[in-house]
Amino acid sequence: MNDKSKFGWLYTLVFSVVSLVYISPILMIFMNSFKKKAYINRMPFSLPDEKTFVGLENYVEGLRKTGFFSAFGYSLFITVASVLVILLCTSMCAWYISRVHTWYTKAIYMLCLISMVVPFQMVMYPLSKISDSMRLGNPVGIILIYLGFGAGLAVFMFTGFMRSVPIEVEEAAMIDGCNPLQTFFRVVLAMLKPTLVSVGILETMWIWNDYLLPSLVLDLRKYKTIPIAIQYLKGGYGSVDWGAMMAMLVLAIVPIILFYLACQKHIIKGVAAGAVKG
Repeated sequence: MNDKSKFGWLYTLVFSVVSLVYISPILMIFMNSFKKKAYINRMPFSLPDEKTFVGLENYVEGLRKTGFFSAFGYSLFITVASVLVILLCTSMCAWYISRVHTWYTKAIYMLCLISMVVPFQMVMYPLSKISDSMRLGNPVGIILIYLGFGAGLAVFMFTGFMRSVPIEVEEAAMIDGCNPLQTFFRVVLAMLKPTLVSVGILETMWIWNDYLLPSLVLDLRKYKTIPIAIQYLKGGYGSVDWGAMMAMLVLAIVPIILFYLACQKHIIKGVAAGAVKG
C-alpha cells in the first residue's frame, strides 16, 4: 500500500472536518431563523423543536421591517452593473497593457497592483468626502467606485492570461479586416472567457456581500442594499430582533450561494489561467 492510499482516509477526515467548520455558521443561521426570538440566544446550537419552532413568522416579520424587496432590487442592480463595468473596462485595460510595452503601461499595471495591497481603511474617509462632493451617493455613482476598487485584481488576472495568448491570433484578425475594437470584441473576449467567468464570480460575491462601502457612499435615506437593510433590524439600546435578522440573512445568502455553486467549476480554471500562465 502506497503512502497516498495509506493516508487517504486521513485526508478525507481532515477535509470533512474543515468543510463542516466552514459550513457550520450557515447551518446555524438557517436553523435559528425558524426559532422564537427568546430561544436564539439561550439555545443557539439546538435544533428547533415543538417548543422553539416558530415557522415562517421570522421571515414575514423581517420582510415587513426591512423593505427587503426594495433592498434586493438595489443590490441586484448595483452588483450586476458593477460587475459588467469592471469586466469590460479592466479586460480592455489588461489587453492594452499586455500588448503595448511602454513606461506608462507598466506604471498603470503597477498602480493596479498597488491598489490591491492598500487597506480600505486608509481611504474610506477621503472617499466618503469625495463621493459626497461628486454626488456619487446613488446606485449609479457607486458603480464607478466599485470599478476603482475592483480594477486591481481584475487587471492582474486578465493581464496574466493575455500575456500567454499568442499575438499572431490578433494579427490574423486584423489581416482579415478587423479594426482594434472588432479584434477585441470578436477575438480577445472569446479567448478571455475562463478568466472573465472567474473574475465575474469573485467580484459578484464581493459586491453582493459588501456592507462598508455602500454605508459610506450611498444616501441611506433613499437607497439601502441588503446588508444595510438587515443592519436596521438593530434597535435602540442594543436590542436586536434576532429572529428576523436570521431569516433575512438566509434570504441574503441563498442567491449568492446558488450562484457560486453554479459557477464554482470555473473559479480554479480562471485563477490558474490568469495567475499561472505567462
